[in-house]
Amino acid sequence: MKPGLTKEANVMRLRAAVLPTGLLKQIWKERTAYLFMAPFLLCFSAFILLPVIMAILLSFTSFDAFRFPEFVGFQNYIALLTQDTVFMKYALPKTIKFALFVGPIGYLLSFFVAWLIYQLPKSIRDVITLAFYAPSMAGAIALTVVWQAAFSGDYVGYLNHFLLQAGLIESPVLWLQDPRYLLNVMILVTIWMGFGVGFLALLAGFDTVNKELYEAGKIDGISNRLQEVFYITVPSMKPQMLFSAVMAIVGTLKAGAISTQLTGMPITQQYAGHLILNHIDDYAFIRFELGYASMVSVVLLLISYVAMKLSYRLFGSRDGE
Repeated sequence: MKPGLTKEANVMRLRAAVLPTGLLKQIWKERTAYLFMAPFLLCFSAFILLPVIMAILLSFTSFDAFRFPEFVGFQNYIALLTQDTVFMKYALPKTIKFALFVGPIGYLLSFFVAWLIYQLPKSIRDVITLAFYAPSMAGAIALTVVWQAAFSGDYVGYLNHFLLQAGLIESPVLWLQDPRYLLNVMILVTIWMGFGVGFLALLAGFDTVNKELYEAGKIDGISNRLQEVFYITVPSMKPQMLFSAVMAIVGTLKAGAISTQLTGMPITQQYAGHLILNHIDDYAFIRFELGYASMVSVVLLLISYVAMKLSYRLFGSRDGE
């Protein structure tokens, strides 16, 4: 006991001194479990934790990949807020618009389609599920083969050909080159490709709902399917709803590459499809200002964190549930 300290302070001091030894003993006692966890922990540390830490450190530097990083403090963050007009005028507003459409609309559409498919007989449910899930597996191939042909700016483009035949337009429209249409095309294509793992999680979540709850709900006054979904289905599958929401957020914020895949240009004309991810690629791989690109990555990480917290607030389990 150290004189001059209260009893509680001495206890805390002794615990702090014993903790490292006790922790090591506990790890050694559970060494088999940690051995099985080791591959995941090593991959997580090498490919997720370490890059995040490096990005945070590099965000406070000026680094061009050739010279040793020069510490500049918060200058990158200040420049983003006060000097980067492309970010403030194009990247941030377009990312917000893109996320507001693709996130909620894509999420609700995935839930609605999953609910409709679940009403089908089991014999054809798997086939319909595969048909909706397949586009997310095709990825860039589908973008190149299907959507570039559909929105081609010449007379043989599928959409232009249809509109010309219907007499709705007089000349072909440059859907992927015209700044008025590009972001809307990106939103449409991203929603189409949004039936991925989160969609499958929602579909599987319907199987976890206790069917007796529906019978109890009818006794309590639930009279239609919409009330069943709102009062029984959604509260009963919150884990799947949360997982799907997280996947939707991740997919939305990393979708910046879609503009490059559609147009073939790293920076779109008049920054029409310029999202935050495109801004990061611009500074990292075109200008080689890796310190500034790391700072924008950290900002995107913070935006993702806020969106995740909102998802946990909406679909996370509360005490007593």
